[in-house]
Amino acid sequence: MQRKIDRGRDEEAVRRFVERLALDLVATGIPRMPARIYAALLVADEGRGTAADLAEFLRVSPAAVSGAVRYLTQVALITREREPGARRDHYRVTADQWYQAILQQDALITQWERTLREGLEAVGEDSQAAARLRETWEFLQLMREEIPILLEKWQARLAALRARG
Repeated sequence: MQRKIDRGRDEEAVRRFVERLALDLVATGIPRMPARIYAALLVADEGRGTAADLAEFLRVSPAAVSGAVRYLTQVALITREREPGARRDHYRVTADQWYQAILQQDALITQWERTLREGLEAVGEDSQAAARLRETWEFLQLMREEIPILLEKWQARLAALRARG
């Protein structure tokens, strides 16, 4: 991942940062190894690395990397690439990783809304359970309505950021 030596880069400080960011991500519900791998890819100069690169940088087994990258690709935080003729996959954080992850969550929220409607029918309209389910459904409805607006704002901000160079 970090093959060339960058004299301005403090590798130990980078490793500490990776572990701190991973802990922050774990606090949001991301499993520990995927959090560490995601953080490691973020700090890689090219934003990418092989499973062997990641295992070496994080000082873990390649098997630990395998399950973690599978998780990260499923939640759209990284992509898997293979160069023509190459035997190894490369894992990359993309410029729009959070945008793609939020789009994926939007579809999940829609599914949750459907399931909550089924729950409302099952528990009956006039119960405390129904009130909780209805409140949860309303919150998710608001989230689903606001996500496209938020993503449009992000696209505008990203365009301005890229225009500044």
